[in-house]
Amino acid sequence: VSTAPTEEAALERSTEFADAWSRKYPPIVKLWDNAWEESAPFLRFDTEVRRIVRTTNAIESVNACIRRAVKARGHFPNEQAALKRVYMAIMSLDPTGRDQARWTMRWKTALNAFDITFDGRLPAARQ
Repeated sequence: VSTAPTEEAALERSTEFADAWSRKYPPIVKLWDNAWEESAPFLRFDTEVRRIVRTTNAIESVNACIRRAVKARGHFPNEQAALKRVYMAIMSLDPTGRDQARWTMRWKTALNAFDITFDGRLPAARQ
C-alpha cells in the first residue's frame, strides 16, 4: 500500500489486502481502515520522498552508534561533555569523509524532490 504510485492506487491495494486477509487478520485490516486519514497525506509526496521516509535503516544505524557511545561512557559531568561524545560517535561513522559522495548520490533524487516539495526551505538549510 505504501509503495503505490498514487493515493487511488494505494486505496485499491488496501481493498485488495482487505479482501485477501480480512478473515485471517481482521484487526490489521481494521487498523489500516482506521488510520487511512492519517496515512493518506503521506501518499501525496513524490515516490523518492516516500522511499527515503520509509527507509529507516540508516537512521537506526546512527542511533545505535550513539546509544553504544553514550552507554559505554555511563555518565557525563555536563551537557557539553555529552554533546561532544555524541559528535565524536557520529564523526567516527565516516572518519575519512569518502562515504559522503556515495551518500549524496543515493539521496540526490530525494533531495531534489524535497527541494521541489518544500520550496525555499531546503536551500536555506544547506548554506
